[in-house]
Amino acid sequence: VGLWIDTLLSQSGDQTLGMLIWLGTPLAVSLLLRAFAGDGWRDLGLRLNLRTNVSMYLISLLLYPATGLIVIGAGALTGNVTLTSRSVAELLPLFGSFLLLGIPKNIIEEFAWRGHLAPKLFLLNIDTLAAHVLTGLVWGAWHLPFLGFVLAYLPEGPPTVVTRFLIGTVAASLVYGEIRLRTDSVWPAVLMHTVGGAFIATLLLEAVMTPEMAFLFSPGVEGTLTIAIFTLVGLGLYARRVSARDVHEPKEQTQS
Repeated sequence: VGLWIDTLLSQSGDQTLGMLIWLGTPLAVSLLLRAFAGDGWRDLGLRLNLRTNVSMYLISLLLYPATGLIVIGAGALTGNVTLTSRSVAELLPLFGSFLLLGIPKNIIEEFAWRGHLAPKLFLLNIDTLAAHVLTGLVWGAWHLPFLGFVLAYLPEGPPTVVTRFLIGTVAASLVYGEIRLRTDSVWPAVLMHTVGGAFIATLLLEAVMTPEMAFLFSPGVEGTLTIAIFTLVGLGLYARRVSARDVHEPKEQTQS
């Protein structure tokens, strides 16, 4: 619908009516379900819960920048990424502008996916990993109508890019979902998405990738190295949470 309206109005870019419809519809549906369909508000995750989850907030803040630097650094060392001559002083205003623009957008987006979809899937009688995968697939599929920003810097056709993009959103959902479970808050996801989006957008302006190796060294969600890092971090968080649960459950059963 958003694409159709943009075509009808001859609009393009990020500041269009179609983009607003695309971005806001999942949250609007979530609010309707919570207000009128019995979903309620208890699992929305509005509280910060910062004091007991400092490590999760640090991961949310640093994971995308660390991953991006590792991926771009590996590309530069192998000669597949060339950095432009921009200085840090020139890049900081770009990062700041991306950061400010991303705050409202990512609040809207994350209150739909990590504020509604993920916690509702956690309530189902399915494995947590399956819930992460489902969230990632729906989240990734939602992006597909407006995937031009990824296709613009990759020389591949849509089939391979879309496949890796969906795998990438599943890998990212492992991390987002595990942190959501640990913190019971949607704000780490907003933080991670906003800082990550701004940092990666800045990197994509700074780094020129060899076209045939962009699939490996792209710092975006569809990059193969990025997917590998997020998968390892997500599975590590999952294993740690499950291990802690298994250790504590016998004691709780004995006390009860």
